[in-house]
Amino acid sequence: MTAPPEVATPSPEGVDDASVIERSWHEPERFGAIFDAYFAEIHRYVARRLDVHVADDIAAETFHAAFRKRRTYDLTRGDARPWLYGIATNLIGRHRRDETRKYRALARLPIDGGATGHEDRVAARVSAQQQVRGPLADAVAGLPAKQRDVLLLVVLAELSYEEVAQALGVPFGTVCSRFNRARKKLREALGGTNPLRDEERTR
Repeated sequence: MTAPPEVATPSPEGVDDASVIERSWHEPERFGAIFDAYFAEIHRYVARRLDVHVADDIAAETFHAAFRKRRTYDLTRGDARPWLYGIATNLIGRHRRDETRKYRALARLPIDGGATGHEDRVAARVSAQQQVRGPLADAVAGLPAKQRDVLLLVVLAELSYEEVAQALGVPFGTVCSRFNRARKKLREALGGTNPLRDEERTR
């Protein structure tokens, strides 16, 4: 996949994403500023959920899709991040089996193993106890897809509940419900330990 439209000169300071996207309706090259601002972030999110090689394609496809859909963007939303994460999450949905296999593999890793990166990021964010890596990964693998999406948008993308609602196009209450169900399942898998206490304090 190639990058979307030619990279534009960065937008002037103080111009929000909605303004850039609106201008890109008639000046397509302007959309390059959105690509510049968020490609690396979206790529990291996809890589953490799947793998860096798949992330190359999915991140590029995310921005191609965003460019094609830019005229449908809600201009009342100044920040395009939730919109882009929503597109990326939908594309990740095509790789559910790969993601589940990855978590199952992480669950089998020795607690003191040398693996770093994605699994350490998840463990660090959802629990201060490194020894729960195995059961934690197994529990995440067992979550229904919609609950996993909400959990990882909060944990990995660090979106607020409201931003997750925007990203997935669902009501705020639905995000809260899915997150709480995911939290309950993780707690049960960890023998009653609450792996999301930090998230509860900040959301």
